[in-house]
Amino acid sequence: MATVEFPQLIERGCGLDVHRDTVVASIAGIGIQEETQTFGTFTPDLEQLIGWLQNHGVTHVAMESTGVYWKPVYYVLEGYFELLV
Repeated sequence: MATVEFPQLIERGCGLDVHRDTVVASIAGIGIQEETQTFGTFTPDLEQLIGWLQNHGVTHVAMESTGVYWKPVYYVLEGYFELLV
């Protein structure tokens, strides 16, 4: 099977897997090392997530969640990043 390559449209991004008690964040992009960290879901934890993402120059965040757990995370992050659900 042939390998398909896509152009990179977002320079630095993050994928979030949102759970009830944790948010698992993986970052990748140009000029940064791929890294994954886990954060809590309370506001101070999400503020730590914001700082971590900003320190790495992340501009776009895509999140996945079952149910409604993504909503509070979305509302805390929405003023800082371009969000995709």
